[in-house]
Amino acid sequence: MTRDYRDDGYDDLLDAIEDGEGFYLACGNGHGYLPPRRVCPDCGSTDLEETPLADAGEVLTRTVVHVPPPRFADDAPYATLLAEFGPVRVTGIVLDAADAPDVGEAVRPVVEASETDGDRLLAFERA
Repeated sequence: MTRDYRDDGYDDLLDAIEDGEGFYLACGNGHGYLPPRRVCPDCGSTDLEETPLADAGEVLTRTVVHVPPPRFADDAPYATLLAEFGPVRVTGIVLDAADAPDVGEAVRPVVEASETDGDRLLAFERA
């Protein structure tokens, strides 16, 4: 069952990724984070600007989850990846763990639906 509310910062990001216009929030000092954010956690700046997310990032690390929390019970096994997209690191999943990219491979962000509840998830595919 999908959730019946909208998480504006996160859902705005997923909408943008689906439209091929992914973004992150950057302060004037060059720190970057994914939404939702109102304040830069590095310098405290409240002047954050939407900045285009690179088309592809590099996988820094990955792990395969075989024993998931209840929210992802029907999705396992899945892979969780951390990828670097310029100044931001993005965590996402690959629902087909057997096809998950390795460390060093290029990935691009996509939106997938959870098998467990149908909610949208930030996911990766090979670039």
